[in-house]
Amino acid sequence: MQDRNEPDDPCSALTPDAQALVREVLARLVDKWGLWVLSELSENGPLRFSRLLERVRGVSQKSLTATLRQLERDGLVTRTMVVQVPIRVDYAVTPLGRSLVEQVQPLWLWAIARLPEFVAARAAYDANVNRRQVP
Repeated sequence: MQDRNEPDDPCSALTPDAQALVREVLARLVDKWGLWVLSELSENGPLRFSRLLERVRGVSQKSLTATLRQLERDGLVTRTMVVQVPIRVDYAVTPLGRSLVEQVQPLWLWAIARLPEFVAARAAYDANVNRRQVP
């Protein structure tokens, strides 16, 4: 692994503001809804807000709205208003958003392949915690 202080380390060349922006964008993507919304739009988009709300189970309208606004602000999603009665708003993943999903997909596949290991580790942990709590 490369030392963070080496001159060819791209992180060392970033200004504090640029570093903060990178951290902010990455934090948004690993929040509860960001990647899920991008994934749905990549696979099924463009989608209307109501269709997206149905596909991202458990998200509230308020959380989905906030997530979409931030993804749009970061250039990962576009919002298109279609003038009709009633007005329709479609959301679509941008090329930048699609390239992000392509980068995350190997990590997703890695996690899927190791689901049995995660289940076993959690069961072992829970059993150990329960034994510690018994007086």
